[in-house]
Amino acid sequence: MADFKIKPLGDRVIVKAKEAEETTKGGIILPDTAKEKPIEGKIVAVGEGKTTDDGKLIKLTLKVGDVVLYGKYSGTEIKIDGEEYLIMRESDVYGIVN
Repeated sequence: MADFKIKPLGDRVIVKAKEAEETTKGGIILPDTAKEKPIEGKIVAVGEGKTTDDGKLIKLTLKVGDVVLYGKYSGTEIKIDGEEYLIMRESDVYGIVN
């Protein structure tokens, strides 16, 4: 998203988490306190990359639009225009969902 309001620095990415499941497979509606934290989301912004000690820039592997898996408690929650996002380092991402 070229018009995203925040540009992450370095090797950080901004992720829009997938919505938590509202019901179980059996159809039971879950209250907010019983919902699992999502571990999947979509990359909405990426930083330039990591700078090494000798000044070289290592570009990120992740790109905007990638659907990724990350740790349950990874990242820092931020709110932009009423929407919740996570900002985390690329190393906090476990993999890309194909």
